[in-house]
Parts: sequence; C-alpha cells; structure tokens
Amino acid sequence: MNAPEMQEGLLPQALPARLIVQAIGLTKQVTTPDHTLVIVDHASFDIAQGESVAILGASGSGKSTLLGLLAGLDNPSGGKVLLDGNDLFALDEDGRARLRGRMVGFVFQSFQLLPALTALENVMLPLELSGGKDAARRSRAILERVGLGERLGHYPRQLSGGEQQRVAVARAFVTEPALLFADEPTGNLDSTTGEMIIELLFGMNRERGATLVLVTHDEHLAARCDRRIHISGGRIQS
Repeated sequence: MNAPEMQEGLLPQALPARLIVQAIGLTKQVTTPDHTLVIVDHASFDIAQGESVAILGASGSGKSTLLGLLAGLDNPSGGKVLLDGNDLFALDEDGRARLRGRMVGFVFQSFQLLPALTALENVMLPLELSGGKDAARRSRAILERVGLGERLGHYPRQLSGGEQQRVAVARAFVTEPALLFADEPTGNLDSTTGEMIIELLFGMNRERGATLVLVTHDEHLAARCDRRIHISGGRIQS
C-alpha cells in the first residue's frame, strides 16, 4: 500500500496542531522588604497556531503581567515560554527583540503611537526596523483596510481615540505576524468604536491566520474567542 493510500474503513489521522505559544511553569514574583508578592504562579498552557484565546481575570489578577511574560516584555522569576518552539528567555534581549519583530504584533489599551510620527509613519516603523521591503506601500494598503486611507498624514493628536487604535491595529498587522497580543484593546473606547476594533481584530485573525491572544475583563469579547483562560490571584483556573 502506497503511503497516501489508506486501508479500507480507516480514517486519516489529523496532524497535531502546531503550538505557537507554550507556557511552562511560568512564575513572576516581586520581593519587598516585608514580603514576597506572587503575581503569576506556575502558569502552564499551550496555544495552537490560528487560535483566538482570551485571558480573563479581575483587575489585579495578573493577566496583563502574564501577557507581558508571554511576549518577552517582562522577565519571569521561574519557568519558560516557547514561541514557535523558541525558548524566549534563553535568548538575550536583542535575540528576543528579533524574534518578536519576526513573528509578533502588539495592540495596547493606551495605543502606544509615537506622537512625532504620522499615522503612515507609525505603521511603517516596524517594517523599517525589521528591514521589510515596500514599507510605504504596505502601510498605506493596511491603513486603507482599517478605514484610514484619508488620514495617512495625520499625527496621533489629530486623530480620535478610535482612529488611533485603528492605526495601532494596522501597525500590529502590517508585518503579517504569526502571533498577535492585545492588552485590553477596547478599554479606552466607547462601545461602538470598541466593536469596530473587535471586528478588525477577528477579521484579520480569520483572513491572515494569525494567532490572537487577548487580555480582557469583557465577557462579551472573550465569548468571541475559541478558548478562554481564566486567571485569579496569579493562578490559572481553566
């Protein structure tokens, strides 16, 4: 029997999902003269390529710290993070930055746009830093995709909060990352604008197959995801 052929009555076995994020015993603690505060406590879970996952928890539960650890923006006290099989904290700071530049995009609650750059220049920046080609053309195209084709030359101060977040979404997706981290991406927006941002995130997740990891306290937003991870007091509950 040739390799592609199957015995009668047998179904082909599905290939195992490629794991894009693996947290293994991930711990973050801060020691003060009085006591040790455990912010993330031995978190372990996997996220497959193409999944959309919500990290849910109350204020102070450790969810934003967990996201920062997954992205390599903060250093753990223990445990490890594998991004597409790469041990994040076995790399030096420059190595982590190169890995993030190659495969990760970010959307923050506070937008994190550079005020001295136009919308177009803000979106072009990650492409230029990574040596990407056709930065201006690709950035214009994605700003048009998020409805800002007429606002390319505007500075952040000239844009509404919703427009600034759309620039941030465009910047996150312009490098076509395999993995997108979003920390309370609708937290500073009204409900109508927030819904627009949600549609953009999930639309681009579907269109480009990027894995989406959201930190949120919004159950409505979390319900849109394939899976939810609950954290309370730094510990993963589900």
